[in-house]
Amino acid sequence: MDKKILLPKKVTICEVAPRDGLQAVSDWIQTEDKIKMVKSLVQTGIPSLEITSFVHPKAIPQLKDAEEVVTSVVDQLEGVDVRALVPNLRGAERAVNAGVKKLKTMLSATDSHSLSNANDTVANAQEKLTPIFEYADSRNITVMGSISVAFGCPFEGTVPVERLIEIIKRYVDMGVREISLADSTGMAQPVQVYDTLGILKEEFPQVAYSMHFHNTRGAALANTFAALQQGVTLYDSSIAGIGGCPYLPNATGNVATEDLVHMLEEMGIHTNVNLDEVIKVAKDTLDLLKVKGDSYMLTAGPTSRLHDKPTRQKKIDE
Repeated sequence: MDKKILLPKKVTICEVAPRDGLQAVSDWIQTEDKIKMVKSLVQTGIPSLEITSFVHPKAIPQLKDAEEVVTSVVDQLEGVDVRALVPNLRGAERAVNAGVKKLKTMLSATDSHSLSNANDTVANAQEKLTPIFEYADSRNITVMGSISVAFGCPFEGTVPVERLIEIIKRYVDMGVREISLADSTGMAQPVQVYDTLGILKEEFPQVAYSMHFHNTRGAALANTFAALQQGVTLYDSSIAGIGGCPYLPNATGNVATEDLVHMLEEMGIHTNVNLDEVIKVAKDTLDLLKVKGDSYMLTAGPTSRLHDKPTRQKKIDE
């Protein structure tokens, strides 16, 4: 008898469109439209939300209204795990003052990407995160770590797992217990994801890993399946597949939330997300942003949506 694949029964999806999705849009999106987008996403049942990034307004002008967005909706997001990306202590202070209870740090896996993104080496950039942890600890705020280009860097190629171990060890010493592994340019492949997670789970069993797959080369869902086989239950996604890092060449968006929900639910893995509602919000968001999406659900629809059966047609010579 074939050995049955053991997969989680339930996963938590974090919607990152309000941050990762919007940061790549150059035309200004009105603050009220961002607020409406967040409220619509929450109505889908999404359990976790990366609501914005508190970066310097000159770095990503699209997110310069981060405080206004958060303060306008945070009291209405009870039951939703809301987090914000912060690059430094100033960003952390802004986020917490706006009402955010969970912070996510910014860090690269390679020096080349770190110099492009943070103008410093990985080790130095990580050391500079220390004030964030000290500030958060004094205010009982949770901080999760992140590692961009964790599987592949467009400047250096495949990232050795030894590099990830170095970074995670420093994060663990800072008190981090949840780490986002971001395939920022979609360079990962399923065997690499499976093997890497196996090593990291053995090395740091106390850490929960959150997977952040971009679909640049069409492998995001396959990589998700590899991570599921390692028991990972935390996944980021973006409605309609929008997004991408403005500091990476040829960057594209995350795996589409509706595609991820569809695949997981079809596999019997519970997400707590209403697929029909997510598809509707994805369509509305593309109309609002006037950008091209990357979503199988918006192209073909769910497999449960059947078409009318064909009827026998009379032959022409009958």
